[in-house]
Amino acid sequence: MPPRCLRRRPPEGERPAWGGPAPDDLAWPTVSHEADPQRWYTTNLVGVPAPVLGSAAFNAHPLPLHIAGTRESHAGLFALLARSADLNEAGEMFMHYLAIAFGLTPASSDACAAEQRRWRASYIKLLQGWALDSNSPSGAVLKGWVESRFGLVPTFHQTPLGRFPSPAWIRYLEEKSASRFHNNCIQQQLDLLFEFCQWVLLRYAPLGPGPHVPLWRGSNRCEEQVVAGSLQPGPRGGVGRRLTLRLNNLVSFASERERAECFGDWVLEARVPLSKLLFFPGLLPGRILTGEDEVLVLGGDYLVQARYD
Repeated sequence: MPPRCLRRRPPEGERPAWGGPAPDDLAWPTVSHEADPQRWYTTNLVGVPAPVLGSAAFNAHPLPLHIAGTRESHAGLFALLARSADLNEAGEMFMHYLAIAFGLTPASSDACAAEQRRWRASYIKLLQGWALDSNSPSGAVLKGWVESRFGLVPTFHQTPLGRFPSPAWIRYLEEKSASRFHNNCIQQQLDLLFEFCQWVLLRYAPLGPGPHVPLWRGSNRCEEQVVAGSLQPGPRGGVGRRLTLRLNNLVSFASERERAECFGDWVLEARVPLSKLLFFPGLLPGRILTGEDEVLVLGGDYLVQARYD
């Protein structure tokens, strides 16, 4: 018998070709769109299926990730980076290249008034917007980029993103698609930022040899993120609980436990694959996400050690 999704409803009075019961005895399914975003079929540009990429198994045994075509399209940048003497020089090269390639330098004083007022979307402005509020329109654009490049569907933006469609989903879609953020190839800028981060982690190893780095996250919303395990103490008590949490498709971690304690009663410790890092303090010159030592990490299911302080 063919799968239900391939069966054709026979004309009235005709028996199914596969010799099954008469049409009146069958409960024919109605065609409907999938309402659970976590069960959507998504594509990506990194060659690893999204369900695998977002799994705890991938985090335990990570693979290198590269966005298709990015390094090949900007081979000159990475040839230039290969000549850098240290991380700081590489960061200056990267920022200078993107400023020229995407016109990120401020308009000159002799430019027309319209040109001086023109908004140029840039990766730096998005990171600054994320630092102020990860649920801002800047945060929506960053989550949308992760969704596009890695196939990881967001789970939260201002409110939980549950069934689709819903007012929460509509608001997220409107903010991530706002034209003010998409007038300057912002997706390609973020592609380069991710590839540069991965290049730096391999070339200069500022966070260690890998393939993991210990990071911490403070939270007050752990209960709704639990996939496996429990926040309740075990029969023998103990100060920590091991469980699996489903984090948003892009989340902030702290590089130090003391920083994470400022953001929630629950402190989560995770071994994060280096291949899932988008940004870390010190990647670029200047004070970008340095106030709280934020590390931007691709989300999914993470095995964590949770402690209540």
